[in-house]
Amino acid sequence: MNDRKTTNILLLVIVIPFVFYLLKTLSFIFIPLIASMFIALLFLPLMRWFNRRNVPKFISIFVVLLIFVALFKIGGELIKLSSREILAADNFFIEKASSKLSSLFVSIEQFFGIQYFGENENIISNFINKENISKNFGSTLGFISNTLSMTLMTAFFVVLWLAESINFEKLLNNTILKQKFASVKTFIKIENDLIKFIKVKILVSLFTGIGIGLACVFFDIKFPIFWGLFAFVINFVQMIGSFISVILLALFAFVQIEPTSTLLFFILSITGVQVLFGGILEPIFMGKSFSINIITILVMLMLWGYIWGIPGLIMAIPLTVFIKIILEQFPKTKLIAAFLSGKH
Repeated sequence: MNDRKTTNILLLVIVIPFVFYLLKTLSFIFIPLIASMFIALLFLPLMRWFNRRNVPKFISIFVVLLIFVALFKIGGELIKLSSREILAADNFFIEKASSKLSSLFVSIEQFFGIQYFGENENIISNFINKENISKNFGSTLGFISNTLSMTLMTAFFVVLWLAESINFEKLLNNTILKQKFASVKTFIKIENDLIKFIKVKILVSLFTGIGIGLACVFFDIKFPIFWGLFAFVINFVQMIGSFISVILLALFAFVQIEPTSTLLFFILSITGVQVLFGGILEPIFMGKSFSINIITILVMLMLWGYIWGIPGLIMAIPLTVFIKIILEQFPKTKLIAAFLSGKH
């Protein structure tokens, strides 16, 4: 028995890295597949509502696709508005930004005893030159192409999930749980918890973006639509996103505003918005139904960020919730699930 147990442990040690290697190698398939599953879960209550009223399935799927198109249209318009804001920036602001950044970089160089830029060198022109533009243009085109293909694949998989061509409940029953009652019960818990998580995250991110945008308007910070949109998107990255938005916006405000009490109050305002929505209201709305250890969150962010990059950072917590619920269904892995939730 001991030999068999040792063999199983060794096989597990070999299989887990191989699974992660496959997830990383085949990310172009797994990212749209997993993302579409979470999106489809949001629309399942609507699909059931249509089904109870005997609406044909193709019509209900068409309505969901129209909702997708409307959301992308709204997002596109917001991106256009923020782009117009940035393109309308005057030369005086760019020169002021370059001057302040130059002094900031010089101070950093003196502190660390290094020299990367010349004393009279224009920082912005150093980044915005023909060579860098050509590199950035190529990488930007590649990013847009990958994003478009991922979006189309995600939409395709969403249709398959909603049309039940891919049945998640049957998939659980045939692969992991092996018992119909257990698979139904687990599916309901996964659906309820993930729908709750995604809804709360969307609402919190939306109000965070609105709060950041209004703070920019009140303190007369340039590009409020861009910063509100940026805060909304980056807030989906658990924990790290709020820090990134506050730090970047604080640096931008330092460029525009003189280092006075106004700058301090602005930084306190945007920090307060992040703390209010991300640190207070989000945990209250989500409750303790799928509480996860902070250490687990950080480890999962690093793990999924390494495997799938930005999409991995966004989906890290829903994936952790999913894994925790699955582990709770087996007596041998309940201890691991308790460790993930901080209840050990």
